[in-house]
Amino acid sequence: MIPALARPAPDSFADLSARLLPTVVNISTSQTLKPSQRNLIPDVPPGSPVEDLIKKWFGPRSSLPRHVSSLGSGFIIDPSGLVVTNNHVIDDADQITVTLNDGTSLPAKVIGRDDKTDLALLKINPRHPLPAAHLGDSDKARIGDWVIAIGNPFGLGSTVTAGIVSARNRNIDAGPYDEFLQTDAPINRGNSGGPLFDMNGTVVGINSAIYSPSGGSVGIGFAIPSNLARDILGQLRAFGQVRRGWVGVNIQPVTPDLAEGLGLPGPVGALVGNVTPNGPAAKAGIRTRDVIVGFDGRKIPDARELSRVAASTPIGKTVNVEVLRGRQHLNLRLTVQRLADPPKQQKSAPPKRKTSQLGLGLAPMNAAVRNQFQVPGGVSGVVVTDVDPDSAAYEKNMHAGDVIVAVQDQPVKTPSDVQQRIAADLKAGRHVEVLLVSRAGSLQYVALRF
Repeated sequence: MIPALARPAPDSFADLSARLLPTVVNISTSQTLKPSQRNLIPDVPPGSPVEDLIKKWFGPRSSLPRHVSSLGSGFIIDPSGLVVTNNHVIDDADQITVTLNDGTSLPAKVIGRDDKTDLALLKINPRHPLPAAHLGDSDKARIGDWVIAIGNPFGLGSTVTAGIVSARNRNIDAGPYDEFLQTDAPINRGNSGGPLFDMNGTVVGINSAIYSPSGGSVGIGFAIPSNLARDILGQLRAFGQVRRGWVGVNIQPVTPDLAEGLGLPGPVGALVGNVTPNGPAAKAGIRTRDVIVGFDGRKIPDARELSRVAASTPIGKTVNVEVLRGRQHLNLRLTVQRLADPPKQQKSAPPKRKTSQLGLGLAPMNAAVRNQFQVPGGVSGVVVTDVDPDSAAYEKNMHAGDVIVAVQDQPVKTPSDVQQRIAADLKAGRHVEVLLVSRAGSLQYVALRF
């Protein structure tokens, strides 16, 4: 057995910290609180023991707007005064002030921001070129590598902490493109937007979030990888906004149950639940139930990877897409278009209780049912009116207002169609029933195990 080799812990972080501290800045913001927002200030009886505390923090009640402030961190990426931070640090701010390591404070303006990755790019106008940090290769950051975080925790000013990379590709449901680096370097409120440096002094992450039941550091912090940030920041600098690629499909993960029910070799790839008419995927020949396993030369292990890869693909680029269609392996050519913001979805109406063999209450589609559950026009099938909380359907997040379009790829129009199909599959010894379900007009597959 070959022994594991590891780089020794540094004797000190002092020399590295001294070199990097001038590249890190403190960010303060102020926001005008409108009278309607000030109604959120707690109302306490006159003479209450907490009345003075409320006045101290919120000020006297008035119909006039007042200002509130917040603090965060950032770092310089260009000597001309370009500064990176988190979007949530400067969101809704009326004024933004950047304080350099030498104490100089400068007003900043927003060049661009992206709420999906929580990144923002600011511009200040210094009197002389500033020391700048450099984005490194976050793909080379290994679990166990030493890292240091520099930021402005609790408004105390420039603070250096050290730790290791604890995990990679963390999904904390902060956005659609999560692939955070996790670190145990102490990160607290106010560190948001600050850099996570490797031992070469390059930025491998932008500190963005912590997990903390207490509000303080418990050794679980999350940083946006530099390789994800690099493309986003480049677009913000060039266009003031992010232009993401779009392929025109709704996708979902391939679970073990779906893989078995669809006859797939294993739970890999991204399952296509819906194809936008006349979109890039439709023009390329991609169909519902196809499983995308490769995109532009990259393997696609799961749906989230496809979302990230497609979003970062240049608009107008034609790529090769590897697809599993049943037992066929196809290579299709697709031209990526620009992603637009999706429409807001409406919530369904409360259900009425009645269950089927799958734990579902079912009703045929008619005008009254369509109106009750706000089913989009053009969607046909059998409407779910209730979900048994003890059923597999409940565990798979089915709810009232879902529309069953097909069972095992056989279209259904009435509850009887669904029941007959289920009975036939049970008799044939099938263990997993695959439903094609429309939710707010978007199609997805749901695998229910008997």
